[in-house]
Amino acid sequence: MTATSRRHYNVLGIGFGPSNLALAIALEEAGADFTAHFIEAAPDATWQPSMLLDGSDIQNNPLRDLVTPRNPKSHYTFVNYLHENGRLFAFLNLGIIYALRKDYSKYITWVASHFTRAVSYRTRAANISYDVRRACWRVTTNNGDYTADALVIGTGRTPNIPEPFCRHVGPRVFHLSEYALRMRELGSTLSSVAIIGSSQSAVELNLDLLKRLPNARIHAIHRSYSMRQKDTSPFSDHVYFPEFIDYFFSAGRRGQEELQQQLRSTNYNSADLDVLHQLYLSIYEERLDGRDRFRLHNNTAVDRVVADASGVSLDLRERFYGTTERLSVDAVVLATGFLDIGSGEGKEPYPKLLASVAPMLTKSEPGALVVERDYQVRSQNGALLFLNGLCESSHGLGDAGSFSLLSLRASEILRSLARKFAQPPATNQAGDTRHTPSPEIASVKHTPVIQPETVYAQQAIDGFSR
Repeated sequence: MTATSRRHYNVLGIGFGPSNLALAIALEEAGADFTAHFIEAAPDATWQPSMLLDGSDIQNNPLRDLVTPRNPKSHYTFVNYLHENGRLFAFLNLGIIYALRKDYSKYITWVASHFTRAVSYRTRAANISYDVRRACWRVTTNNGDYTADALVIGTGRTPNIPEPFCRHVGPRVFHLSEYALRMRELGSTLSSVAIIGSSQSAVELNLDLLKRLPNARIHAIHRSYSMRQKDTSPFSDHVYFPEFIDYFFSAGRRGQEELQQQLRSTNYNSADLDVLHQLYLSIYEERLDGRDRFRLHNNTAVDRVVADASGVSLDLRERFYGTTERLSVDAVVLATGFLDIGSGEGKEPYPKLLASVAPMLTKSEPGALVVERDYQVRSQNGALLFLNGLCESSHGLGDAGSFSLLSLRASEILRSLARKFAQPPATNQAGDTRHTPSPEIASVKHTPVIQPETVYAQQAIDGFSR
């Protein structure tokens, strides 16, 4: 596509990570009779390339993949990926609950390889506008303009950068989403690193740095007393059941806030027991060997940051005693999570990509976007805009970057799109009026909206059921 060309689709997906990839699968398997395309800034579909650490896992049952909860007979299941790549029995023989993150990343790349004609890689959305008269979106990219009747935003969440670090993000102060890149650039030069945070990712990064940099000092800094174990009770894990979405969505703002507070430890500022044990054992063994390279700064706030080309200086304060110290390190990794759509700490009112059209989108009292049950953003002019994977504040923890419900979320969005783009009644020569069946209730005999490299056109019974 040239810099001045433009293409029009019924549906344009921005981002081709797991959420929109799940939507692409659902579109193909339903045989939807409207056009769709996806654009992706990255050069390929590699998932979490900066966090493919040795031994790290996905933290969710591998059957909660891109498609199985919606259509377990699909070609695109994780089990079929293992089978087609000759690793099914070897995987079963591992005796693990959760798949390796590296394996799941390869699974996602394998699925995406079937959809190369449905996506334009290296295509970054720079601006979005909406033509009210034509009821049409325009997306300006580095590869020309796209227009569409509906947009589906599946770009993932914005990295959360705590205020003291905002002005210093760069080669020496970076978010975990840049970890692999920055370590390739700096790794051999580092003699000390600070990790900010106490999440699963923070624990994994501490473990990785202890192995990667055998002579470096590692500083773990976080505001709580301890690195806490994640709440993995099977009762708590009902937050990843589809019926919890309805419960949470209908609970009202106060109820949603209380539920988020109650259930926070199922996903945030906590880690799985296995990695906590690994880190504790590593620290013990270090001290047993007289090395003592790991220092824990718990109940500690970072008040001031100064960074330059040679390193980073952190002013630390113990939160209860008020004692202070200045710590100098070569680099700082921010394992501080991502922003959700909403109001308050750790949230943003809307994705930055929507800033130019934000005035036409309906906001709640606190100023955040109003999102409907089908993930459509409410607007003042009926514009068709969906958020695919950004709705934890309105739809619960199943929308918090987890794979658990993304295949069912894709079916919800597809069901809504199918209603929007249903074919009008057709009249035959005898004057009979007949409706083309909607993709949500019938297999449509036509060229599918998504034409992957290899089309698996099986139609899933109850493909849209939750």
